[in-house]
Amino acid sequence: MYQLDITLRRGQSLAARDRGGTSDPYVKFKIGRKEVFRSKIIHKNLNPVWEEKACVLIDHLREPLYIKVFDYDFGLQDDFMGSAFLDLTQLELNRSTDVTLTLKDPHYPDHDLGIILLSVILTPKEGEHRDVTMLMRKSWKRSSKFQTQSLRLSDQHRKSHLWRGIVSITLIEGRDLKAMDSNGLSDPYVKFRLGHQKYKSKIMPKTLNPQWREQFDFHLYEERGGIMDITAWDKDAGKRDDFIGRCQVDLSSLSREQTHKLELHLEEGEGHLVLLVTLTASATVCISDLSVNSMEDQKEREEILKRYSPLRIFNNLKDVGFLQVKVIRAEGLMAADVTGKSDPFCVVELNNDRLLTHTVYKNLNPEWNKVFTFNIKDIHSVLEVTVYDEDRDRSADFLGRVAIPLLSIQNGEQKAYVLKNKQLTGPTKGVIYLEIDVIFNAVKASLRTLIPKERKYIEEENRLSKQLLLRNFIRTKRCVIVLVNAAYYVNSCFDWDSPPRSLAAFVLFLLIVWNFELYMIPLLLLLLLTWNYFLIISGKDNRQRDTVVEDMLEDEEEEDDRDDKDGEKKGFINKIYAIQEVCVSVQNILDEVASLGERIKNTFNWTVPFLSWLAIVALCVFTAILYFIPLTYIVLVWGINKFTKKLRSPYAIDNNELLDFLSRVPSDVQVVQYQELKPDHSHSPYKRKKNNLG
Repeated sequence: MYQLDITLRRGQSLAARDRGGTSDPYVKFKIGRKEVFRSKIIHKNLNPVWEEKACVLIDHLREPLYIKVFDYDFGLQDDFMGSAFLDLTQLELNRSTDVTLTLKDPHYPDHDLGIILLSVILTPKEGEHRDVTMLMRKSWKRSSKFQTQSLRLSDQHRKSHLWRGIVSITLIEGRDLKAMDSNGLSDPYVKFRLGHQKYKSKIMPKTLNPQWREQFDFHLYEERGGIMDITAWDKDAGKRDDFIGRCQVDLSSLSREQTHKLELHLEEGEGHLVLLVTLTASATVCISDLSVNSMEDQKEREEILKRYSPLRIFNNLKDVGFLQVKVIRAEGLMAADVTGKSDPFCVVELNNDRLLTHTVYKNLNPEWNKVFTFNIKDIHSVLEVTVYDEDRDRSADFLGRVAIPLLSIQNGEQKAYVLKNKQLTGPTKGVIYLEIDVIFNAVKASLRTLIPKERKYIEEENRLSKQLLLRNFIRTKRCVIVLVNAAYYVNSCFDWDSPPRSLAAFVLFLLIVWNFELYMIPLLLLLLLTWNYFLIISGKDNRQRDTVVEDMLEDEEEEDDRDDKDGEKKGFINKIYAIQEVCVSVQNILDEVASLGERIKNTFNWTVPFLSWLAIVALCVFTAILYFIPLTYIVLVWGINKFTKKLRSPYAIDNNELLDFLSRVPSDVQVVQYQELKPDHSHSPYKRKKNNLG
């Protein structure tokens, strides 16, 4: 076994393949017929600078490294720009070698296609590839639109922190951007890239001076910082997006624990981007063996409890809590290989933190015995644990997944979770044994509920689905029907369909109107929440399992399976029609409307008790404020705060506290997805062998 570390430096005098006399080059590395690395795309540049690193494991040196350069063309076949070979037998071991490769086209050997500059180090490795810590580029789902690098854990390393810090970025605004549309405007959005991490901002329609006010975090893996690439684009429906400009930020030049305001000029374009960038120390995220974990060390446990005690409310408000996940074993997994076995490994995700176990080869009952620790930034986050089958020649096969809301976790209890399908709507084969501990500061968690929810960087693009569109329409219709039925009920009181009921309603109306005060509005909501709470604890809970949503989700999963089979045939044809974007927008709007109605209902239904108690506290405070303080003063304070907010904090991110609160309440679809399935009791119990060491 050998490890080949490649640094793709740059290209010089590459061939022009576009009509504008430029190219959008990227590089593929292959060994044999297997692609081992693909670089990012450098737009409109014949002298691109990549400075990208790749780590490749090689069984032998007989096969040369094959380098191919292509020009990216949206929606069309990418143009070939030349290729070269690197003979690995000529490399000196354990020594960095700078290599200059001349690109050639086998069909036109006399054409000058430029050069590619690399640095390579070839290192012999003892043992098998499973014992090496490395960065792997792997697409976890064949249908995904992205590729991501993930950290693979080495069995030789007992405990290792995986990233050295956090880069907090706030995209404020753009100024005087280049007009790309015929109306003299643009629909700009911005893409960020730091190593393998990517983020895409929202689209701001018809403006050259967009105001984004978006905040997100990247992990900082290199101690010296690294280069963050930023590109600005103009969104065009139904065709390739237009390139507006690019810029870079050298994080190594920025001081730590300090917020930097950067005004960056867009190269190869016009205008500026305004950012706030802050580099902070590493969060407590690590992997360890089961024998070395934080919670079993009494001294370390006391330190963690002290860090999140109620007395330390204002100490780092972003650090809400501590999560420890013990991934112990799985049983009865699906056989993904032709041998009737699988090579399972486990991916543990919390928002944008994503860690992996090692692979257990040729086993349907793997034991991992690994401990993962995370910092909790939002107690309403959902822990996702996914099992995949490793395949060296193609993307990993999905074996099963569980999604566990942090607030539903019972500390210190080892549980068998039934693995679910991709949509989290039904069981698949196998169970996974986890033991999870959550420690958090309730006050910090409550305050965090009132600020915007963290977006996941890696999300599949929404696609048009008949079943999904129908599901969202039915969900929206059910919410509207509730309002219509309420209106019919009120109208029946006016029509005296039931004289006793109408008489009672009339008397109640007179009493309320005659004695009405503004504080009665939150008081009424408070009484409704309290009434539902007493119904639940008295055993008169009228909440019903939503079988309609479950059935719709199962139908949608069947359609997804069909789409996966037909996606390569129909995907390109569907994308070129602008009408699809309109339909997807309607589909998403229906989902947002239905989710909003369901979240309000689930707040009053005590679906998440923590949030319902938080609502009770808030309503008590509002009731007291409205009762004791005149409305004039309340409106005056509200208006002064609104008018002076931008003066006091020019770069504050706008948010609505009520909508941020409701975003943490699960919709009916999410309630179904997060339901814990009961394991099959016919499943044979797992007996672990204990070795007594003398």
